[in-house]
Order: sequence, then structure tokens, then C-alpha cells
Amino acid sequence: MPRQVAPLPPGEFQVVLAKSFSGTPKLQIEVIGEPNRSASIRRTEENGSGSSSEKKGDVPTDDVKELMSLIIQLRGFPSHPSKDVYGYDTKVNFTTFEIRWSNEDDDSVVEEIAGEQKDDFKRIVDSIEALSRTFAKQDSAV
Repeated sequence: MPRQVAPLPPGEFQVVLAKSFSGTPKLQIEVIGEPNRSASIRRTEENGSGSSSEKKGDVPTDDVKELMSLIIQLRGFPSHPSKDVYGYDTKVNFTTFEIRWSNEDDDSVVEEIAGEQKDDFKRIVDSIEALSRTFAKQDSAV
């Protein structure tokens, strides 16, 4: 059964990356904002022993535009609700008022992914992680 997610207000987007396709994420990155403005970013890392650290920050407008140009490419990419078809042990969820995509959706279930799509998915994942390393530097209470 698909997740029930409340739609975002018009003009807003949310990108969530979780490093662990199933189970508790070791790393979670969340970017929330509007496509033509700066956005907030939060990076939460599991440190073991049940503790975690959280960093937050702001992503400049130009980087938000670049992120959106990358992430919009995921629209229409295949997914699978229980299998990590891209092979990177990573979940990506992208939500706007008009679009909702996740690589764990059951809308376009496939068993195998073309190499080019795997490469594109990996490039987008790497870009989201780079944004979090660059801009999520301020400590945040967990």
C-alpha cells in the first residue's frame, strides 16, 4: 500500500535521502524549500549506541536550482517497494505539490534497472550528499 503523504503547499519541495533502503537509516538528509529561493537542509547521522548528530544549514538559491534540475530527472524512473533496484542501499523521496516520487514506490515496479539510470541515480545521490556536507554545518539539537 502506498504511503499517504500530505501534499506540500504550492511551490514548495522536499527531498529526503536515507542511507539504508530498509531498516534504520545511518544517514538522513532532508532539503525543504522553494525552487527559486534558498532552502533549509538537515543532515542526521546515526553514531551507534542509539546516539545521533544533527547538522543544519541553508542551501543558496543557485544550488537549489541545480538540485531541482537534477532531482526532476528522477520523475518516471522505475522503483520497487521492497527491493533496492539501484543497488546503493539508499532511498530517495522527492515531493512537490504536483509530483511525488520515491525509489520505493510500487507505481512502476521493475526487477532490473538500466546501467545509465543507475549512474544517473548515483549522481543525484552524490549531489544531495555533497550539498549536506557543504551547507549543513550548524549543530542542531536532536
